[in-house]
Amino acid sequence: MARDKKIIIGNWKMNLNVHESSLYLHKLSNLVKAHRDIEVVLAPSMLALQSLSLQVNLRQFKLAAQNFYWRDHGHFTGEVSASQLRGVIQYAIVGHSERRHVFYETDKDIRNKVAAAIRNDIRPILCIGETAWERSAGETVDVLRDQLIGGLSNITSDELKHVIIAYEPVWAIGMGQNAMPSDVDKAQKAIRRQIEHLYGTKASESLSILYGGSVTADSAGGYLAIEGIDGLLMGAASLDAYAFSGIVEKAHKGSDVAIK
Repeated sequence: MARDKKIIIGNWKMNLNVHESSLYLHKLSNLVKAHRDIEVVLAPSMLALQSLSLQVNLRQFKLAAQNFYWRDHGHFTGEVSASQLRGVIQYAIVGHSERRHVFYETDKDIRNKVAAAIRNDIRPILCIGETAWERSAGETVDVLRDQLIGGLSNITSDELKHVIIAYEPVWAIGMGQNAMPSDVDKAQKAIRRQIEHLYGTKASESLSILYGGSVTADSAGGYLAIEGIDGLLMGAASLDAYAFSGIVEKAHKGSDVAIK
C-alpha cells in the first residue's frame, strides 16, 4: 500500500457484543463514505469477527483482529491463531500497550506474532510507545528503538512492506491526555531513522506510521497534518459513529498545513 493512502483504524477493544457489533457496523456503513485515498479498518472483538466478515462491504471497510496467538495450530486451549483468522481479516493489531503492560507480552511474543501475521497474508499493525516514566526520563527514542528491533527481528526487508507501525505513547492511551503534534512528529522521525538504520532509506520512506493515543474528533486533524503520519489508530473515538465518520472525512480532505 502506498503512503499516499491514509489508514484510519477503529479498535473497539472489549466493547459491543455480537449483535451490537452488527448494528454498529450497519450504522457506520450509512455514515462513513468510501474514499479511494482512505483505508478504514475496524477491529471488533474476536467473537464478532466471523459474523462481521459476512456482513462487511470490503470496499468500504477492512477488518482487523485485536489479538491472536503466533502458533498456527496445536494444543493451546483458548487461543485463536493467525491461520484460523486468514480470510476473515486483513489486518491484525500486535503489541498494543494493553497487551504489553496488562498481559505482559514479551518482545519474543510480539515478533513471533508479526511473523505469523505476514506468513498468513495478514498485515500486522505493530504498536510501540513509551510509558510516562520512560518519557520523563528522556528515554522515548531508546524505547522506540528497542521495541522496533524486538518486534521486527524476524522480518526481512521484503516483508517489511506489509508492516504498519502505530506510535501509541502509553501515557496518552485512555488517559485523556493528548500528545502534542510536535511530540508525535519527533517520534515518527525517530522511528524512520531506526528503520533506515535497519532496512535502508527506501524502506524508511515507504513505511506507513500511524498515531494513536486519546485521539478525538477535535485533535485528529492536527495529527493528520503531520508530514510522516499516515493515519490514526483510535479506541474510544471509534465507538462514536459520528465522531469516527467525521475523522475519516478529515483524513480524506487533508490539511492545508503540514508540520515539516
